[in-house]
Amino acid sequence: MRGLVRNRAVRRVAGTIGTLFGVAVFVFVMLRAIPGNQITAGLGTEAAALTPAQQQALERYYGLDQPLVTQFFSWLGNMFTGNFGYSARSQQSVLDLTLHSLPVTFELAVFSIVLALLIGVPLGMLAASRTNSPRDVAGQVVSLAGLSIPAFLLATTLLSIFAASFGFNPNGQGFATLVDDPLLNLQQMFLPALVLGFGIAAPILRTTRTAVLEVRSNDFVRTARAKGVPERRLQVRHVLGNALVPIVTMTGLQFGYLLGGAVVVEQIFSVPGIGRQVLLGIQQKEYAVVQSTVLVIALAFVLVNLLTDVLYRMIDPRVRAS
Repeated sequence: MRGLVRNRAVRRVAGTIGTLFGVAVFVFVMLRAIPGNQITAGLGTEAAALTPAQQQALERYYGLDQPLVTQFFSWLGNMFTGNFGYSARSQQSVLDLTLHSLPVTFELAVFSIVLALLIGVPLGMLAASRTNSPRDVAGQVVSLAGLSIPAFLLATTLLSIFAASFGFNPNGQGFATLVDDPLLNLQQMFLPALVLGFGIAAPILRTTRTAVLEVRSNDFVRTARAKGVPERRLQVRHVLGNALVPIVTMTGLQFGYLLGGAVVVEQIFSVPGIGRQVLLGIQQKEYAVVQSTVLVIALAFVLVNLLTDVLYRMIDPRVRAS
């Protein structure tokens, strides 16, 4: 048994390293495939007026005169020493930028997941309580709306309505952290979290509905109902308790997606998260910012998946035994 655990841990570590290396290679190659570089992004049309000597000096300064393989392993080696690179746009190290932006995105992701669970799980259970009924149809409509409405459209619509009709636009002020001003921070997080949470609630709703319907068809549910177990206790403890594994799995996947997939929403609401950091890095062709930040996002996604795996092994003894 101990050998199996060790082998599983080795496979996990090997898979994680392989995934991160693959992400690093992919991002490095894709960034170089985009026309332009840091010089043209910083100088614009003035880059055409550079003399060959000036061009060579700038390429040497940014490390662009080195072969691509040398650039890649130099960047990767620097990351292992904690040197994530430097952002000329913000005059800060990428590590400092990430340490400031990652907690913002993490808070937004947690807030969004909480709202998604509050919407998706109850509606999914309600829809599964009576199939093909109006409540089931209503749940399906909500899930289809969450899947089909683009996040940028919902974000701009809500922002326009709240700002024009109610004068509510806390995101127009400077961003406040949860430590500096908790009330303003929650106000600034509410709309972006609602937009992201509504989109994530759709797959959680569908997963909950399917899992609950599958559990309700089992014999132990009918037995518990025949023994007179109260309906609320039956639904929460017996049905939902046994349907948690797919719900937890879906929630973990969506949480991992939020860590890097909230770029558009963060940009619309001016939330200084890690997705917006990547977007600004792409616009300015700051290779170190994009490469290092994407690798951090990939690592966070892997860790979230690992935590999800641990959680559903704790929830379901059958998974632990497998």
